[in-house]
Amino acid sequence: MRDDRAPAHMAHGVDILIVEDDENLRVGLRDNLEDEGYRVRAVATAEEALDAVARQRFALLVLDIMLPGISGYSLCEQLRAQGLRMPILMLTARTLEDDLVRGFDAGADDYLAKPYRLRELLARVRALLKRHSARPEERVRLGELTVDMAARRVTDGAGKEIPLTRTELDLLGFLLRRHSTALRRQEILDEVWGKDLAVDPRTVDNFVSSLKRKLRWTPSSPFRIVTVRGVGYRMELKE
Repeated sequence: MRDDRAPAHMAHGVDILIVEDDENLRVGLRDNLEDEGYRVRAVATAEEALDAVARQRFALLVLDIMLPGISGYSLCEQLRAQGLRMPILMLTARTLEDDLVRGFDAGADDYLAKPYRLRELLARVRALLKRHSARPEERVRLGELTVDMAARRVTDGAGKEIPLTRTELDLLGFLLRRHSTALRRQEILDEVWGKDLAVDPRTVDNFVSSLKRKLRWTPSSPFRIVTVRGVGYRMELKE
């Protein structure tokens, strides 16, 4: 049996957390998602899940409702109360309307009834990730900095706004959404400047430099915008 650590390869650069107390289901689901190229952490309890999200950012949570101790409903409510906006896919053998409504009220984005078909689950995962990545996370903390994409502002520890241009803010939002992924300069240009504009790829370099300067980046900062030689850039967030 394989352990619950994510594999070394990172085809998608997307981290998924599974919370499922049934070992056979947990291992099978983890293996299938890893076969699709996702990086997966799989745990058996809500308590382990709370510890995991305190240590790492996840793009998606696959959550069983019926857990020992803290239920999936309560875990979902706690995560939302903490301000976490990652999409949550609930797995449930309870398909009565009241149960489903309770799940959505707790903050779930989608549900899938057990026993589920693998192809449908993978399709739900892709759809949730695509829908979520289409918009910036509403609020992200970078040490003393707060990036609020909904309000389109960045503030420092004293609450003072750091003046960023529209393009700089769009660039920051894109790097954060795709953190841990090496992004080509052309890919960044297409997303931030638009595919219809003819812009020199080196423009990205100038904006990255400006962004780091305005965000007062130092080697001790909780993030890095790393130059990937021959490719472009990668945003790294320290745990």
